[in-house]
Amino acid sequence: MEQLGFEGMPRRLYPCTPTRLSTWLDCPRRYRMSYLDRPPPSKGPPWAHNSLGASVHNALAGWWRLPQRERTVTSAGDLLDRGWLSDGFAGAAQSAAHRRRWRQLVEAYVAGLDPAAEPAGIERTVATRSDLITVSGRIDRLDDRREPGRPAGPGDLVVVDYKTGRHRLSVDDTRTSLALALYALAASRVLRRPCTRVELHHLPTASVLAWEHTPQSLARQLRRAEEIAGECAAADEQYKAASGAAAGEAFAPRPGPGCGWCDFRAHCPEGAAAAPPRRPWDGLSLDASDEQAGDGYRRPAPVLTE
Repeated sequence: MEQLGFEGMPRRLYPCTPTRLSTWLDCPRRYRMSYLDRPPPSKGPPWAHNSLGASVHNALAGWWRLPQRERTVTSAGDLLDRGWLSDGFAGAAQSAAHRRRWRQLVEAYVAGLDPAAEPAGIERTVATRSDLITVSGRIDRLDDRREPGRPAGPGDLVVVDYKTGRHRLSVDDTRTSLALALYALAASRVLRRPCTRVELHHLPTASVLAWEHTPQSLARQLRRAEEIAGECAAADEQYKAASGAAAGEAFAPRPGPGCGWCDFRAHCPEGAAAAPPRRPWDGLSLDASDEQAGDGYRRPAPVLTE
């Protein structure tokens, strides 16, 4: 980390997000193209699974913003229909088939919620800092929960993250999530209330994967974030010192099967050689609606994606 102008002054804190840190871990070259190259390289076409995920997240956020009396199962489905994003789908029939399926999933999920249980935040941006970094991010939902029998007043905060991918999740995904741990730390510090429980709500399987952190486990995750951020900061400085293109060694690609999903695959020979390109709709779940979409495409081989 570089020092400020005078000896003895504190270090400049490295600003980051969980997404930035995870991108560095996943592939330094993709990190460079995403955060350092200006202008950034052109991306491939939009992904249908991203459109689907954004549609669901927007509908659930919109449902909680309705007046309490309007938070019905049907209103959640209507919000999904009105805000459905069709970018990346193979065609109108496939998009409509998945919209119908996800209306059912969203309505089933909302049917298990208490409309009167007002969250502490919806798509709430939180931030915190340590001696080395500042980190910020946006939480899908921040619940305010009070144990039965507890006196009236604010309860503990719970970080809730919606998941729409076809990959079946486990509690280990929740336990090891750097993002969820940093969100819990930031929420606790911003709102000055306990926040140690984090949850992944996986709508396709109607499952809630929860983990209860301890102060020690949250501190370990913060140290992990600081270590990753230190690597990012060093690479950023090398990029600047080498005027961008000459800093290739710090941003070596990590080619593998996932390269077929990379937005920057066209700009990475190693990634292009490592995996065939994926079609924009290949990340969608495989179910009967795909068979009936009528767009003349074949079902892709099973691939687990976020």
